[in-house]
Amino acid sequence: MSSRSKWLLGALAVVLAVSGGGYAVIAQPQRDDSGRERRADGLPPATAPVQRGDLSSGLQVEGTLGYAQERKLNAGGPGVLTWAAGEGSAVERDGKLYEVNGRAVRLMYGAVPMYRPLKTGDKGEDVKQLKRNLRALGYGTGLDPEDPTFTAGTATAVKRWQKAHKTAETGEVGKEDVAFASGPQRVRKNDAAVGDEPGPGKPVLTVTGTERIVRLQLETAKAAAAKVGEPVTVRLPGGATATGKVDSVGGTAGSGDGNEGGGGGPGGGDKKAKVEVSVTFDKPAEINAPDRSPVSVGLTGETRKGVLSVPVGALLALAGGGFGVQVVEDGRARDVKVELGMFGGGRVEVTGGALQEGMQVGIPKL
Repeated sequence: MSSRSKWLLGALAVVLAVSGGGYAVIAQPQRDDSGRERRADGLPPATAPVQRGDLSSGLQVEGTLGYAQERKLNAGGPGVLTWAAGEGSAVERDGKLYEVNGRAVRLMYGAVPMYRPLKTGDKGEDVKQLKRNLRALGYGTGLDPEDPTFTAGTATAVKRWQKAHKTAETGEVGKEDVAFASGPQRVRKNDAAVGDEPGPGKPVLTVTGTERIVRLQLETAKAAAAKVGEPVTVRLPGGATATGKVDSVGGTAGSGDGNEGGGGGPGGGDKKAKVEVSVTFDKPAEINAPDRSPVSVGLTGETRKGVLSVPVGALLALAGGGFGVQVVEDGRARDVKVELGMFGGGRVEVTGGALQEGMQVGIPKL
């Protein structure tokens, strides 16, 4: 078998052997003699050294800058929308999110949604989180935030809160008075316009947390390059960089969806299954680029230290099976069988008793 054939077969075999693990070598189409240099002495047209060093499977992936914990905020009761916080605005505890019939819906912090009116005698986690908010706002300093009962003292604190906002001092909190969320919220989108009648359960606002994150998508075969907690580097618009870490990996994204980055392309033509990945910043307060800005994320991936590696293009298929490289020494070329390890940066880790650092291996010029 000629050297050229062995290189071509080797490249094709590597595609089948390793593309499922997240790496692929693209086999070049066969060309005539004028498309590839050939030497009369049978030596390869080019060589490259066997190198020893660190090899990383890290990737550069396109992503989208955004905000954490996006969700729809639904109306708590019927009526006409008379006011809503504008897109891009931030709302903190006790701030107004929107008004229905002139009645404000205010933000409180908590994990349990406002699913019922709260009044004296009620018990539950939602009562506890209401108490915590009243204490934080200074209206119920004597309340026990671990007591799940809506007590007379809770009603008194609610009346103080209502008085401060010049509303009826009923001592009860209606379902349409409060919306609970995990923390400060940023309005991403107004889902209803002033004058609309959204009705219970219909979205009024799309909100997010205020912490900046990056969302990206990875082909499932490359998902191993993103591990929760691994450090990343994010290149921001304008060329600045910021450090962060992988926050979550999981959830298969729809094929061809290019809305959240990851290389889907403007036309959404990439039909490969993808995995959703989110990245948080070490110093999120310093990130001031616009929402939905495109960014580039450098994933660390796996790093193998002090390994021998050769360019992927040096691999060839051996007649007896397996892979090898063509070592060039003293004007001669000989095949050396190797075992393949990790791929990264256009190189592949190789091991074999006859292979040493500094040896020259053949490279075809296709």
